[in-house]
Amino acid sequence: MDRSKVGIVIPALNESATIASVIKAAAEYGVPIVVDDGSTDNTAELARQAGATVVSHDKNCGYDMALNTGFKKAVELGSEVIITLDADGQHNPMLLQKFIEQIDAGADVVIGVRNKRQRIAESLFAWYTFRFWGIQDPLCGMKAYRTKVYKALGHFDSYGSIGTELAIFAARKGYNLEQVPFDVSAREGQSRFGSALKGNYKIIRAMIFSMWRVN
Repeated sequence: MDRSKVGIVIPALNESATIASVIKAAAEYGVPIVVDDGSTDNTAELARQAGATVVSHDKNCGYDMALNTGFKKAVELGSEVIITLDADGQHNPMLLQKFIEQIDAGADVVIGVRNKRQRIAESLFAWYTFRFWGIQDPLCGMKAYRTKVYKALGHFDSYGSIGTELAIFAARKGYNLEQVPFDVSAREGQSRFGSALKGNYKIIRAMIFSMWRVN
């Protein structure tokens, strides 16, 4: 697939330590789109210098809202495939090639499967999605979507799903899903889930909402 048709959405909050290197590596595979979610450091400036398209929120709006913004920008730029990538360095950008290959082979959605999870709630959510749709790691921040899937739902997230609503929608509607296992690297800085207690609460809430969501 032509690099110009792949939008790589990177939500970022105070990721000045890693953002430039992530962008430079990702740029080999697509168009990096950084959503600066109210950073108080120079994340946005460093992202622009590294060659990314940058959209900034005036305040911190949260992970899902950042991805909503990034997907809208990717569509504006004409992306046919949109891939989400964390800014903290946990996802090796070289994995992007594997995700693109799966899309080229006919997948509508490609979901990353991490080799380890940090929270009990993550394992519970994964058990639930695997039981019903075969999704092994719904909370992995690295996923790829054909733009048509996003347009069919009409948004990326509507209830604070921690990046899971669109993937679950695709599974429910019978789109072709593939999964790519990989090893995660140690992150720098705080997790996007926050503290252990807060993170587990967010995950359980997202799982409960997904159970009753009708799309």
